[in-house]
Amino acid sequence: MLSRVADSLYWMSRYLERAENTARQLDVTMSLMLDGGGAHARERWQRMAAALGNAVGLAWDGSLEAMARKLVFDRLDPLSVTYCVNAARENARQVREEISTEQWQRLNRLFHQIHSPHAQAQFGSSVSDTLASIIDGIYLFKGTTDTTMIHGQGWQFIRLGRYLERAYSTATLLEVYQPDLFHQTAEASTGHLYLELVGLLRCCTSFEAYCQVYTADVAPGRILEFLLLNRDFPHAIRYCVEGVRDAVQSIQQSGGRRPPGELTAAIGRLHAMLGFTTIGEILSADPAAFLHTIREQCVHIHELIYRYYVHYSIQSALAV
Repeated sequence: MLSRVADSLYWMSRYLERAENTARQLDVTMSLMLDGGGAHARERWQRMAAALGNAVGLAWDGSLEAMARKLVFDRLDPLSVTYCVNAARENARQVREEISTEQWQRLNRLFHQIHSPHAQAQFGSSVSDTLASIIDGIYLFKGTTDTTMIHGQGWQFIRLGRYLERAYSTATLLEVYQPDLFHQTAEASTGHLYLELVGLLRCCTSFEAYCQVYTADVAPGRILEFLLLNRDFPHAIRYCVEGVRDAVQSIQQSGGRRPPGELTAAIGRLHAMLGFTTIGEILSADPAAFLHTIREQCVHIHELIYRYYVHYSIQSALAV
């Protein structure tokens, strides 16, 4: 597969995953603000902003609707939902021949939906409905991708982008929550803390899945264990890292270049961190440092993927 094609499919997937993550975090944050009144509005917004990348334009100014509208519709802000959908569509356009007609139509519908005057009007009357509609559109694209595209190298690069972006964003979210929620004493367990922890689970679409494993006993340590180490839940970091590993292996097996030892080692190191570490060991050490290491490893893996599959030299390609 040409490097430019792999690059576009990889980033198409990452941008859509990023748009979904932004829309979901905004929806949960605004819901928490309504539930808790204005007392914790600033800290909740600042936490969300930190989890999304701490852009200057996300600084709290008290005008919730205007700030939320900007985070959804600003075409120039790299963190906004619209910017990410635009970038995903442009990457898809550049490799139109590599994706199915149904994929292109589904992504086009999402693009025109978010740019329509109706979306702006709907946002003013129901922010939650607008965000849910955007997330539904992304889900439909993912389902269309899995059912209409050959599961070859192109599909694997889409999976690679999706799971690497998801692992990084989940680790960032958990790291941001560390100071406020994962160092509370038993006496500090209040209704406010319960709402915040449920909100964290909802940010990862994991509340019901968590309850199936741990019942409704929402505890910080169990949440950390579930979102870090569960191998069966699609938004858990371990599941995502296994998805990254499987995608790279499948790219090689389907005729792609053999991944270098450095890339294989980096993915294996991260996988081993999650597969052979217990939650007790993580909590007794420094959970924030553990999560930060995961983020650094994700960035390193991305750089190696780019170095080997996108920006590689002709000499290195002929040497394989």
